[in-house]
Amino acid sequence: MAVKYGKFELPTQIKIDENNKSETFMRFIAEPFERGFAHTIGNALRRVLLTSLEAPSIISIKMEGVSHEYMAVEGIIEDMTTVILNFKEALLRKLPTEENNDTRSPRIVSKLLDVTAEMIEKSGGQYVVTLKDVVGNSDFDLVNPDLLLFRVTKPFTSKVDLKIATGRGYVPSERHEITDKVVDEIVIDSCFSPVTMVNYFVENTRVGQDTDFDRLVLDVSTDGRITPEEALNFATQIVVAHMKVFDELYHEPITFEQEEVVENSDRDQLLAKLSLKINEIELSVRSTNCLSQANVATIAELVIMPESEMLRFRNFGKKSLNEIKAKLHEMELHLGMDLSRYGITRDNVGQIIEDYQAERAAAEVKS
Repeated sequence: MAVKYGKFELPTQIKIDENNKSETFMRFIAEPFERGFAHTIGNALRRVLLTSLEAPSIISIKMEGVSHEYMAVEGIIEDMTTVILNFKEALLRKLPTEENNDTRSPRIVSKLLDVTAEMIEKSGGQYVVTLKDVVGNSDFDLVNPDLLLFRVTKPFTSKVDLKIATGRGYVPSERHEITDKVVDEIVIDSCFSPVTMVNYFVENTRVGQDTDFDRLVLDVSTDGRITPEEALNFATQIVVAHMKVFDELYHEPITFEQEEVVENSDRDQLLAKLSLKINEIELSVRSTNCLSQANVATIAELVIMPESEMLRFRNFGKKSLNEIKAKLHEMELHLGMDLSRYGITRDNVGQIIEDYQAERAAAEVKS
């Protein structure tokens, strides 16, 4: 027999702020939470995001003719200390998967650099060796391929061997465990963490007439080795994996009360929005005409469509899409909504809205 608990307000989806979004930054919004839960969830995710995510990084460098990092190399403007510091800025992307049979062992990337007099002359007297010159043909994607490593002023030929490992956090050179270290191999500090910044803050939000609930706003910035969306996805799975051990304490299941009246009220409020006609939400003439040509007459028919399908409409572009998404965001709606919990599907959406409008008209006549 299950133990019955009172109802908990829980978020039903994660929203992404489309106005504050880039390849390396996203703002995530989740609501509503019971009072205090947003701080609990936000703090846990922030700690995991900053400390526990993995990415590849260079752990050692070996260049022919270079025995240590404090020497100068003939033909290279920078000394080796500067070259090593430049290599530390390299950002490499590769997500190891079970399907690819990737191992945790460091990978060696080798490149024979051959800078000729002709290359130097074409470059105005100094040839810039960049990250793509050394790692360009490897299995790794380069986030900053044009990163300057060093500049060459004389014909230069040298084999460069890089060891690249996947890890987490910041690991100083003395803590790297390299079992097959060779002569003249220079071990360097490595920053594996791909997350550069995480901030969260908690705001009040409304549920019905009660404003004493939490909204969690989470800002995530990365260096490009993973996306903010991937970062939050991975961090969430790590938190869930650590909570599983407590399942061993499982004795009795609990269920939560469901407030049918509130659910019906929510459905009525949602249907009131969904039954609005497209020309009632103050879109531009271009966007309105595009939707009209696609036979989209109501908000319900609009929100149930995925974004990818809308981009196939004739004369419908990114500007119109962003305008529509912004307008729906103001209405607390979004494209591609799953309305199945309200009994609404793509097959019956037109009939549901028609029935709702008829009910409202009949109720107004009676009143």
